[in-house]
Order: sequence, then structure tokens, then C-alpha cells
Amino acid sequence: MNSTNPPVTWEQIAADGAARTGWLNTPHGRFRTPMFMPVGTRATVKTVDCEDLEAIGAGVILANTYHLMLRPGSELIRDMGGIHGFMGWERGVLTDSGGFQIFSLDPRIDEEGARFRSVYDGRFVTMTPEDSIRIQQEIGADIAMALDVCVGLPSPREVVEREMRRTLRWAERCLAAHDRSDQALFGIVQGGADPELRAESAEETAAMGFPGFGIGGLAVGESAEERNAALEVVSRHLPAGKPRYVMGLGDPEGLLDAIARGADMFDCVIPTRLARHGRVLTADGDYNLKRAEFAADGCPLEEGCGCPTCSRYSRSYLRHLLGVKEMTGYRLVTIHNIWYLVRLMESARAAIEQGRFEAFAAEARARRAVSQQSSPSA
Repeated sequence: MNSTNPPVTWEQIAADGAARTGWLNTPHGRFRTPMFMPVGTRATVKTVDCEDLEAIGAGVILANTYHLMLRPGSELIRDMGGIHGFMGWERGVLTDSGGFQIFSLDPRIDEEGARFRSVYDGRFVTMTPEDSIRIQQEIGADIAMALDVCVGLPSPREVVEREMRRTLRWAERCLAAHDRSDQALFGIVQGGADPELRAESAEETAAMGFPGFGIGGLAVGESAEERNAALEVVSRHLPAGKPRYVMGLGDPEGLLDAIARGADMFDCVIPTRLARHGRVLTADGDYNLKRAEFAADGCPLEEGCGCPTCSRYSRSYLRHLLGVKEMTGYRLVTIHNIWYLVRLMESARAAIEQGRFEAFAAEARARRAVSQQSSPSA
């Protein structure tokens, strides 16, 4: 890794308490933080294309190392011009390390790596830290992640500590294996909900000199209070001038909580997954579009929303598309849901610059909470 001229840097513009806003500079553009990154598991964000994402204003998307190494294979992606050329996306790409799939597939883990079955054909697959780095370098994302071990919560402290320390050892191996000068490698902080383990993990990961940091092992069963306490500890022990990425977080309230504690980047399948089930994200709370009350509703998904979907289509029409399982319906609701989170980040950035983030976050939470508690359509 070229530490004298890192391919990804972060520049702070303003701060309001622990909340901060800045520029993330990458080989494929510079993007404002805090930012939400749509998840493109198999080199595509489900039901939408690159033109949709550009219109929404997405800057960086996340692709999945585990799935892409199996299909179509990282070597093919490399030969097709890397992930950007392969999928026709000219903005930023971050690849996860495969660590979350290791967590979710109940693998056999030892010091060398993890062994688990492919979700496609059932064959056994092995992934070591060196494998993860090789695959991510072949895929060619702007940001790669070190291979970590994610532990579901709650778990015994000894288990959390064991895998946190294994993640630290694996991080050193990832650094040793990584040599692509136009790609940044981020370390990952683990430690569950234990403040002492989180602090130790953050300090030791920071000492390795990564240009940015993922905060992993959250959104895996802990309470919001536990998550927020972990984020506060980690933020105190990570360098102020480098980006912090909370992995797998995407609910609006969780995003606001994390921004208030100094986080910059987020990813989650929430907006796309909910859209495929007919659930709509809005500033006035979320609701199920499949409910009968929307059958003859001529209003947009959200009044005042500027997204391409709300600018043209009614709830009635979109409900019909979902009811007949028309793919266009899934696409249009997905566009709206991602738009909402991208605009939420935009509003958060403006509030930080104005020195009123705490008030903005409180207003946003209260508006969503009141609507969802009072509406039968929630």
C-alpha cells in the first residue's frame, strides 16, 4: 500500500459536536460525507441500473466479495476492466471482505481462514485473509476491506474477545498481502458491545496505519443503546482525519445516531429489500404500500419528494404493479427508498455545516415516530 500518496483520503469541511461532514476522495471521484452507499451485492443494486443510481445521486456503492468470487469470478471481472468497467459504473465502489458471509454461513474458522459451503452449488470454499485481498484486488474496487470475523450478539465475552484478536491478526496479514496502489485497504474494528474490547480493537487497528476504518460487528442483534455506546468508544480511539464506515447500518434512526457519534459512511440492504416487500421509506414514517387503502390513492409515495418516482407515479399505480409482481414496481419503489436515504444524508450534511445537527436529528426522529405511531398504515 502506498502510504505516501494514498488513493483514498478524507477532508473535513465542518463539525458540530462529534458529527462531521467532509469530502471522501477516491480514484473515481470525490463524494460528500456522511454518505449512504447502496448495496450492489452481485455488481448490481437490485432492480435498478447505473443511470438510476446516478439520477438518485449515489456516490459509492458496495459490492460483495463472497458472491462475486463465486459468480462470475474475480478473474473474469479483472479481465473485463475491473468492477467499474464490468458494470459500467464510473463512480466509487467499495467491496466488503466476505467477513459477514463467513458470519452468516456458519463456517469452520481457524487461524488460517474460514471454510464454508457455496450458496450456489454446495461445494466447500475456503477464504483466508490473503484470498480476500487477492480477490478484492482483482475486482478492483476503490476501497477494499480487511477480512474480519463477525460475531452475533449477544455472545460470551470470551468468544467476542477471541474473534476480535483474530481479526487483528488477520488485519496484519491483509496489509502484508495488499499491494494495489490505486486501491485503499480499510481495517475493521470489532469487539461486540464490550467497551474495553472495542477500545482495544480501535487502538490497535488504528496503529496499523490504515487510510480508513470499518466499524463491524454491529447491527447483528445488539440494542440501539449498545450500538451507540460502542460507536462512542470507537470514535474516541480512531484518527480524526480518516473516514469511519459503520458496516450494515441503514435504518434512518440508526444513521442519525451514528452520525452524531462521528461516523461518515454507511451501507445496508434496507431500502432495496423493503421496496421489494412494498414498504416505503419517508420522512413521515414508513408504510406498507400493499394495503387496500392505497388502491385508489392518486398521491405520490411521499408528498414533496423530488425523486423520479414521486414526480410521475401515484400510489395507486405503484400498488398495482407490486400486486401483479411487475418488476417495474420494484424498481420504482427502490428508487424512492434510496433517494430518501441519500437526501437524509444531504440534509444531515447541511445541518452539520449550519451547527444545528442535534436539533435536525431530533426533529427528524420525532416526525417519523409521531407518524408511525398514529398511522394505521405504518
